[in-house]
Order: sequence, then C-alpha cells, then structure tokens
Amino acid sequence: MAADIRAQGEPVAPLRRRVRIGYGLGSLCTGTFATVPGLILLYYLTNVLAVPAAVAGAAVFLPKAWDVLVNPLVGAVSDRSRLRGGPRRPFLLAGACTLPPLFALLFAAPPLHGAAAAGYVAVVFLLAATAYAVFQVPYVTMPAEMTEDPAERSRVLGWRVGFLGVAILLSGGLAPAIAHAGDDGPGSYRTMGIAVAFLLALGMFGAWFTTRWAPAVARSEAEHSLRAQLAAARSHRPFLFLAGMWTLQALAVGVMLAGVQYFATYTLGSADAVTPLFACLIGPLVLVMPLWNRLARRYGVKAAQWCASVLFLGGAVLLACTPAAGNALGFGAVVVIGIAYAGLQLLPLTMLADTLAADVARTGKRRAATFTGLWTAAENLAFALGAGAFALVLAVTGFRSSDADHRVDQPGAALTGITVGMSVLPAVLAAASLWLLYRYREDAADNTSATPVSPAAASPAPASPAPEPRQEETDRVD
Repeated sequence: MAADIRAQGEPVAPLRRRVRIGYGLGSLCTGTFATVPGLILLYYLTNVLAVPAAVAGAAVFLPKAWDVLVNPLVGAVSDRSRLRGGPRRPFLLAGACTLPPLFALLFAAPPLHGAAAAGYVAVVFLLAATAYAVFQVPYVTMPAEMTEDPAERSRVLGWRVGFLGVAILLSGGLAPAIAHAGDDGPGSYRTMGIAVAFLLALGMFGAWFTTRWAPAVARSEAEHSLRAQLAAARSHRPFLFLAGMWTLQALAVGVMLAGVQYFATYTLGSADAVTPLFACLIGPLVLVMPLWNRLARRYGVKAAQWCASVLFLGGAVLLACTPAAGNALGFGAVVVIGIAYAGLQLLPLTMLADTLAADVARTGKRRAATFTGLWTAAENLAFALGAGAFALVLAVTGFRSSDADHRVDQPGAALTGITVGMSVLPAVLAAASLWLLYRYREDAADNTSATPVSPAAASPAPASPAPEPRQEETDRVD
C-alpha cells in the first residue's frame, strides 16, 4: 500500500470510491477459482480424458490440499515483506501474472489419456493453487489494513461480497455452457479455460491497480508457522467449534459442486442441465442474503445459522428422491439448497467476526491474520476433499470413465452412487456440523470476557452496515 501508517489518534479518512470498488474486483478471482475447478475439473478428467475416478479424485484433491501448507507460508512472507508498493500489493501482482495463464493451461492438456493426463492436470493445478494462494492470502488481509473504521470497512467488504456473487453466477453459469458447446470435447474445454482466465485477470489486475491509492493504517500479522497458528487456534475453543462446523459444511458443498455435472448428465438426463441446475443453486445467493441478514439481526446470528443448516440438510434429503419423483423435484430441491447456501455463505463469517472481536478483547492481540489464514486453508481443503470424496463414491460404485469420443453406459450401481453422493453424503455432513454448532458459544466464559459484537452481515449492497470487525471475512462457494 502506498500510504504510510497514520499516527495514533489521527481522524480516519474515508476511502476513495475507486479503492472500494477496485478491491471488490478481486472477488472476480476468488469466486471464480473457488467455483470452476470444483464444478468442472473432476468431470473433465473422468469424461473427457478417460482418467479412472479414484485417480481423478487424487489429481483434484492433492494440489488443493497443498493450500494447508502454502497459505501460512505466504502469510508469513507477506507479513515480513518490505517490497516497494507495500507488504500486500506485490503479491497481488505476482498472482495476477501467474494464475490466469496456468488456469488456461489446466484445460489445455496435450493429447493424453488416463494416468498421464491425470499427472499433467495435477502438476498444473498444483502450480495454479500456489499462484492463487499468493494472491488470496494478502488479499483477504488488506481490509484490516486499509481502515480501522468499521463502517468504512463494511463498505469495502460490501463491494467484495457483491463482486463475489457476480463471479460465482458468471463463472458457474458460463464455464459449463462453453465446455459443453459443440462436441463437448477437449477443444470446448480449452476455450472455456481461456475465457475464465480472462475473467481471473480482470479481477486480479483490477484489484492490484486500484489499491495503489489505499492507505495503510494498521498491520495484522499472522504467526510465522503452521504449528504456531494451530497452537493459537487450540487456545480459542469457540473458533475451533466454529471452524469445524464450517469445514464440514464446506465439505458438503464441495461434494455437491463436484457432483452437480454428473447429476445433470446421468440423473436428469442432460449434460446441458448443469447450467440451470447451477443457477438454481447460486441464483438465490444475492436475492435472499439480505433476508438472512434480517433474520440474524432479529433472532441472533447463531439461531439464523441453525435455520440455514437445517434447511440445507432438508434440501439434500429431498434431492435424494429425484430419481423416483422426477426432475422437477430435483430442481426444486436445489433451489431450497441454494436458499440455505446463501445463509451458509454469510452467517459463519459474521460469527467469525464476533468470535475474533472477542479474542482481541480477551488477549489484546490482533490475531485476525492467523485465524483467517487457518479458516481459509480449512475451507480450501474442504472443497478439495469434497471432490475427492465424490470421486471415491464413483470409484466404489463402479463408474466407468471415458473420453469425449467414446461414451460408455454406466452400471446401475454407479447411477445410484451419483445420486447418493450428491444428496445423502452432503446431508450426513450437514447433520454432523449441527453438533459443532451446538457446542459453539459466542460468549464462552472460559475464552472471552468481551462484550458481544452486534451480529450483522455484509449484504451485496455496497453501503450496507456490517459488524466490527469484518476483515476476517473470506471468500467461498463458499
């Protein structure tokens, strides 16, 4: 950041509008990269490159699991950075220069099939995940360092949430449509990879360029090793229960994202059905998020989280009845899940803000970067594990991989496995998360003596009020 850290007690100046909007542009990257690989990559491996399901699951999971190690490292390096342009922006530029071309290469595999194709995708995906971490970790830390004014920070994060919704809807709708155009072959996927790479570049370079005018009013430093970060987390039980709850729910969402293309192709009977199916899942995000915000304000954020979690569980159970009841029920169940998903994107982040505000009051330390890094790493790992778990279901039930030119019929067990993996498995994970939600205490006496922070949430409207602090918010498909 270009400006110097302001003197203690100096009045807080409002951020420039172009800084708020420009920072929000970065969510075009975080929302897109969190959505498209989880939605398409496993299907691309098994149905275009003829990679066996178990091998494909490993090729998708292992590179994203790398985030658990690389995220703390990137956080520590950027904390200690003395590069020209501030501690964060040079990393935004490095990520912007590397992630878009790597993403395009991910879907531009040479004419390989089977294990060789899986090896190519795994290596490129590992490099892309590293480039994404270089951008994402500094990016999510920046609002805390731009301003100490909660209202101003809420405006920044409001733009971020708005662009996040745009990114998820745009990338999740267009990427499958482009990939399935024409003969649904490798050429269509290459075109999709290039189109998504342009979207990534727009968001990443936009955020890097516009934050040149952002001030630096504070520094939030993470612990400089994963071991130290985990030790800090163990000392804060409310965070452990909250992060555990969200990890299970993110895992459930990751399983659904990985399964939606298979569900459209084999359960609903059309590969093209993935676009309207995804629209049913993500479409409610912007529309109902303000309603979840109102519910949280009226009844408390934890009560609202209970409602969203139970609704997600109910929608997943309803989805299991699609083969017997017909496609209309399947689309309706996904709409129910989408309404719940809007709450799951919003409410855990509000609870995280309350929990970390209490930690500041209890310890006097600014550990937001530490907990945010762990939260982000757990979320990324859960989404990656979701794809691996669905691939394991495919492998166990006998799914037959193929290339784009030689489609094969699937055994009945595999068709059942697709429905079970898309519905019953996420329902079980959501049910398990309810126990951790029950154990979570916002005002646990053994962990905090802070005055509870008012539960509010960022809505897509850029001027909506939000709680203090909101710098810990992370991006998901979330």
